[in-house]
Amino acid sequence: MPSFTRCLLATATAMLIGATALNAQAETRVTYKSASAGTAYYQMGVELSEAIRRGTDGEIVLTLEESQGSVQNVMEVMARQGNYVFTTPPGLVEQALAGEGAFAERQSPRFQEIRGLFPIPAITMHFVAAGDEGVIGLADLEDKHILIGRGTFGAREAERYLEMFNLLDKVRVASASIGSGPDALKNGQIDAFVTASSFPTPNVIETAASMPISLVSLTDEQIEQTGAARQTIPGGTYPGIDADVETTSLPVIAYTTSAMDDDTAYTLTRTFWERRDAMAEETAWWGGITHDMIGNIAGTLHPGAVRYYDETGIDIPEALR
Repeated sequence: MPSFTRCLLATATAMLIGATALNAQAETRVTYKSASAGTAYYQMGVELSEAIRRGTDGEIVLTLEESQGSVQNVMEVMARQGNYVFTTPPGLVEQALAGEGAFAERQSPRFQEIRGLFPIPAITMHFVAAGDEGVIGLADLEDKHILIGRGTFGAREAERYLEMFNLLDKVRVASASIGSGPDALKNGQIDAFVTASSFPTPNVIETAASMPISLVSLTDEQIEQTGAARQTIPGGTYPGIDADVETTSLPVIAYTTSAMDDDTAYTLTRTFWERRDAMAEETAWWGGITHDMIGNIAGTLHPGAVRYYDETGIDIPEALR
């Protein structure tokens, strides 16, 4: 091979290697851990990953990892390095910071490095009843046959509310998994079921599409008594429910650690909020995210996220700084 040709090939190869290296340096990879495949929160991870890719022109790539739950997500802070983003209810972060609850036996100074970024759709309580009233009160469940499920957040909250408001002895609780709720309601085997998920939740949409339903709306006093976060399900979210429904929810937050650099945290936070409306057009549950939900974050915000909120004039509690 002539030396000139070899020189050209060597130059081209060097340019290709250099371009590949430059692209590798320009691309920031972030591990995102939320939930197990097939769940709503894993699907949210897929949607968020695509939104971040589009919003950053591929400069930040979210790599999804399956998870066995929020406790595992927080526990992995002990071993994770670099850009680790995970989702969890803020109450678990409070426990990790205090070395309590699930973290009492496995404490780590790394938990003090947890930093908040932005809220994602909350786990919202739905009390779904047969009937075309649209919006009803909690007392209207009296003498009803209700399926609340078992072993889930929604089941525990439902039982807590029924007991708190003196309804546990005035209703008949069905012994079945929550997955059978919609069919059991449509078949007349039960009068109501309780489910907890981001709204609009598929099993409620499915039920409302085939029969008239009503949703329980709690009073301000009842919501305050539960000690849970208030959540409004806007009227029109479900067929036949034209008025707003006031209920409660378990906030869920996207967290990272102080190992993430400020620019990456800033860009993730900015891109999330800038793409929120576009995501909501594709999947309605993103439409329920508001700036007020930032106040649900436990611990403190990442400095990069603080920079974004300050730049855009979004009020954040001083305790989160």
